[in-house]
Amino acid sequence: MTAQNSPGVRPLSVRTAFVPGNRVAGWAERFGASHGGYRLSDDDDGLRLVAGDGASALLQAPWPADGRPGRGADALERLASLAAQPRRLGLLLVRRGGYGIGVAAEGDLLASKAGTRYVQGRTAAGGQSQQRFARRRSNEADALVEAVAQQAAEVFGPEAFEYVVPGGDRALADLVLGHPALRDYARLPRLPYLDVSDPRLAVLRKAAADACSVKVQVTDAPP
Repeated sequence: MTAQNSPGVRPLSVRTAFVPGNRVAGWAERFGASHGGYRLSDDDDGLRLVAGDGASALLQAPWPADGRPGRGADALERLASLAAQPRRLGLLLVRRGGYGIGVAAEGDLLASKAGTRYVQGRTAAGGQSQQRFARRRSNEADALVEAVAQQAAEVFGPEAFEYVVPGGDRALADLVLGHPALRDYARLPRLPYLDVSDPRLAVLRKAAADACSVKVQVTDAPP
């Protein structure tokens, strides 16, 4: 059963942004100036800024401390310091229409490869036609996984990194990471999935910047 909003009550607006570690302090200052100040709450799911007007912002580090915590006088400074650490990430973005593979540090791509690969969409036809399309779609998906895994092995091979960032189609990304060519990388810790559109080079560049930044979810004050 789907929850319904009460008649005449607007749902709260939630916006998501990605802020580099060296800009977090300035972002928080502007947030406080716009919303009547704020207080910090260090919650299990991240650092929450609760504003005087009822708005809030949830800030989440791009990676765990892993024995290298950020430095600072308060939780906000420590979060910003942690996010500014120059850690290396391997990005694997894949959808039915293409893929983007890269190694990133401090928001920049150090190596990358992007390309297109077609996979047949679902069909509403029935009977033998449906079975034929299903087989074709399965074969095309297998070919996509094989091609992306081989490309990823070439891009990742010369570069060292400590986390994998999958994105796009979760099922396809999992299949690619399960390929024998990527056996060593499948053992690395995975950061949260990135929800991306067709992973062309521009999308891959933005994903690299986002993956190295603090994720900020702002919830507006209730009306």
